[in-house]
Amino acid sequence: MSEATEAQPLRRRAADAALGRAPFDVLIVGGVVVDVATCELREADVGLVGALVASVHPRGSRTDARRVLDATGAFVAPGLIDSHMHVESSMMTPRVYARTVLPQGTTTVVWDPHEFANVLGLSGVGYAIEASRDLPLRFVVLAPSCVPSAPGLERAGASFGGDEMAAMLAMPEVAGVAEVMDMRGVLDGSARMSAIVGAGLASGKLVCGHARGLAGAELEAYAAAGVGSDHELVSADDLLAKLRAGLTVELRGSHDYLLPDCVAALNALKVIPQTLTLCTDDVFPDDLVEKGGMIDLVRRLVRYGLDPVQTLRAATLNAAMRLQRPDLGLVAAGRTADIVVFDDLSAFAVRHVVAGGEPVAMRGRLVVPLRADAVPPPTDTMKLAPLSPLDFLLSVPFTPDGPISLNAIRGARFTQWSRLDTSLGNGVVRLPEDVSVMAMAHRHGLADPKPQLAPIEDWGRFRGAFATTVSHDSHNLCVFGREPADMALAANALIEAGGGMAVARDGVLLALLPLPVAGLVADDDPAAIAASFRAVKEAADRIAEWKPPYRVFKAFVGASLACNAGPHLTDVGLTDGGTGEVRPLVIA
Repeated sequence: MSEATEAQPLRRRAADAALGRAPFDVLIVGGVVVDVATCELREADVGLVGALVASVHPRGSRTDARRVLDATGAFVAPGLIDSHMHVESSMMTPRVYARTVLPQGTTTVVWDPHEFANVLGLSGVGYAIEASRDLPLRFVVLAPSCVPSAPGLERAGASFGGDEMAAMLAMPEVAGVAEVMDMRGVLDGSARMSAIVGAGLASGKLVCGHARGLAGAELEAYAAAGVGSDHELVSADDLLAKLRAGLTVELRGSHDYLLPDCVAALNALKVIPQTLTLCTDDVFPDDLVEKGGMIDLVRRLVRYGLDPVQTLRAATLNAAMRLQRPDLGLVAAGRTADIVVFDDLSAFAVRHVVAGGEPVAMRGRLVVPLRADAVPPPTDTMKLAPLSPLDFLLSVPFTPDGPISLNAIRGARFTQWSRLDTSLGNGVVRLPEDVSVMAMAHRHGLADPKPQLAPIEDWGRFRGAFATTVSHDSHNLCVFGREPADMALAANALIEAGGGMAVARDGVLLALLPLPVAGLVADDDPAAIAASFRAVKEAADRIAEWKPPYRVFKAFVGASLACNAGPHLTDVGLTDGGTGEVRPLVIA
């Protein structure tokens, strides 16, 4: 029996309820419906039958229902849809993530399990599908397109090409190709990226983008190649350029400093484009628990001047249209009953959340149990032996002592090549006071795990060491510091813990966040994960000198993002995602 045939009895029951021939299962009364199709605010009650909205009808005209939710004085809106995100950035398993964001009003997330795939390959995608199955939070899973994100410049735990992409797209749970990060491969027409994008286009499913820094002819070429969306904005002008190029823009909350200008640019348009959606992309656990994910972005956009109804439209109906999911994104008869009741349209306090017709949360608390994890979490992904302080000594063997010039990385986010003129003593580089060291060790068991080292500038002086296995996008073991003993201490704490984040100073481990599931997430209480992460950040404050908006804690996990233009250190060495080159440490 087809899915459509199976749905007919439910739709017949919903139609009968709309006609008054049968009672509703749930009746939401006394509220104002936020109609994101017409951008109207309408006084109406909403009747639900099973997973469907059966009727949106005049207030008080019906009372027959098995259960009533009070929305008096409140606003009844579609559930929020996060159009691009990575569960792994929350450092939580999918079940724990659902427990966290459902009470915030998010009912659907579009998940690129890119991080699991880079560590575990196809089995990581399989884990993502199984671990997110049968939860009240709807997970729309995409097929990671860039494993690794910069082939030849980094080594992950697997490598995906056209065959792997076709295999993933054949899975009914997979909705399309996740963000295409190998921009140069798309523009140059590499065989690998042509096969990956081609498989997505042939499937008729989504092809999602990562167009950081692309403009003019390159942006047009990227869109012409078949990529349909982007979230990598660098300015308000960039936002407008990508909308004009026909891309669906997933305006993300993780770069708050851009949002006021983006809101001003949107408000200057005659209409807010239907190709504008909202996403979180990456939210760390402390912010997710304390501020929220999509709900925090909605609040900030409205605070910066975007109309509340237009904001909700971008976060619901626009996203559903992009996903080719006409069943979502609207409080209307026949649609899936994913609904959030807000006390107001400014602070957006969440009163009720309904997912698939079932009330799942009230006043910030989950009111239904979540099933246990369906599959065992993948652990034991630290495929390297304990490291020695000597592994973190920036040395140049077989080179006489005296003056030496090194290639260095300047900057934390928008990196540039730099020349470090210094000297050697006993084969060891003499580091100037304002220069530190970044190290990267392959942890997936597919290459030599000996750390690659590089000098980094414009980070200030580290007074200790920070280590992390959350290091985009190959998630190798990354360590920052100056003192080799502290760097080894932090690194070895993660090797023993199965991955995570650690801070060390003066021979003492100041903080440790174990992330034993793929070295990326933990299956723990969300508040506990947030507290441990917060402790790591506070410890990092004691060893680092921050300079917002770029030299911030988050820069630690993105410093190895090899697909972006400019120098980055990977397990291969010093690389440049813009030119595709690998440079030696020593300048001849």
